[in-house]
Amino acid sequence: MPKEKVSNVFEAILKYGHDEDFTPSLGNTFIGTDYPAGSPDKIELLRHRVELGQPLWHEKDRCDYSGLTGAVRPRE
Repeated sequence: MPKEKVSNVFEAILKYGHDEDFTPSLGNTFIGTDYPAGSPDKIELLRHRVELGQPLWHEKDRCDYSGLTGAVRPRE
C-alpha cells in the first residue's frame, strides 16, 4: 500500500510521528569509512546508515581531502 503524500514537514509529523526519542543503533556494521565527503559512495553509505537506524557520522570517517586526486578540466 503506497504512502499518502504529505505537503510539508508538519503534516509528516502529524501523520507519521517524530523521532525525538530515536536512539541510534551501533551494531557490528557501524564502521568508519575513507569515502570523501560529498562523494556518491559517502552519500550512499549515509543513506544506508539511516536505513539501519545508525548514526550518520562515525568518529573514524574521513574528515579531510588529503591524499586524494581529482580530475582537472581545462578552462575553455
